[in-house]
Parts: sequence; structure tokens; C-alpha cells
Amino acid sequence: MASLRVFLSLAICLLLGNQTFARNNAPCQPSKWNNGFSTFVKRHIRSGTPNSLNQNEWEKYIKNNGGCDRPTQSFLHPDELERVKAVCTDRGGKVFKENLCISDKPFTFVTVRSEPGTCGIRSVRDEKKHLILACEVLDNQCLPVHFEGNPTDEKPSNNARGCQDPSTRTTKDSASSFKMTWFWLLFILILIIIYGY
Repeated sequence: MASLRVFLSLAICLLLGNQTFARNNAPCQPSKWNNGFSTFVKRHIRSGTPNSLNQNEWEKYIKNNGGCDRPTQSFLHPDELERVKAVCTDRGGKVFKENLCISDKPFTFVTVRSEPGTCGIRSVRDEKKHLILACEVLDNQCLPVHFEGNPTDEKPSNNARGCQDPSTRTTKDSASSFKMTWFWLLFILILIIIYGY
């Protein structure tokens, strides 16, 4: 009986955890995090970033504006905001994998690498690559919520669908998955009642 209780407790925790922390399996699904886009903008499309690649200027900027806890940071120019948002649409991006979209065209941005746990800058460099962004729906609009690194300079596939192509949406699949999770939770609850947990 004790092993059944342990199993049921573990099963409930896993099922609830799966619903809470699961990543969307396709772009442009409802976001599980309401502040995702504003956090993305705050981290990657800041105003007032240095206009040079001078490490001292970047160290001062990061110390004064937060970010010492992140060893790799990428910054896009604020004028690029609409173009960055377009990566999460058919106009500017294609499905990459899972909830990620890749830009049709490369972007120029600055990547700053610092020593972990400090604001000591190891390198500051200009990069020109296709952006890989996690795209989720917030307020009925598909928006970027995460900047994924592109270390191997991936490019979009000519055969990939547009990021917000209706055939890439799996809201129905997500809904049925959600219903199935609740089915299992109900089943476990019935077992608990029957066995007198």
C-alpha cells in the first residue's frame, strides 16, 4: 500500500509538472508565460546600448542595466523591433523546430560574453546570422519570447513552412493533450479514493 501511495504521489507531480513547464511543440501556440515578449525585449532589444565593440563600455553598460548573471547576451538594435517580430510570422520567418522559428534573412547583432558570476567581459563581437526565436501567442499575436543561439549558422530550409502558417499550428493537438492529462489526473484521483489514500 505504501508503494502505491508513493507511485500515485509521483504520478500526480509528474503530470502537473508536465502541464506547467512543458514547451510548446510548435510555434505560435498560446504562451504559458505572460511576460515572455516584454522579457525578450528587455534582454535583447534595449535602447542605449554602446555603439562600439569596446569591452569597457559594454561592461559599464551591463553593470548599470543588469545582466551580470547571464554569461552570453545578444543585443539587436531597437530600430529592428518590427523586423524581429516579423520572424514569428509568414512574412519574416520559417518553422525551424519545436516552437522555434528562423528568420528568412540574416540580422546583425552584438554578442557579449562575460565571465560567469561576474560582469568581466571576455568578448564583444558583431555577428550576422539568421535569428532563431521561440515564438508564442500573447494577446492574439505571435511574438518572440526567447532568443536561441545559432552557433552553427543555421539557415532556413526552402521547404519549411512559414512561421505562422495555419497548418503549423497544433492547438487542437495541444488541447487534446491537455484533456488527456486531466483524464489521467482524474483516473489517479479515483484510485486514491478507492484505495483510501
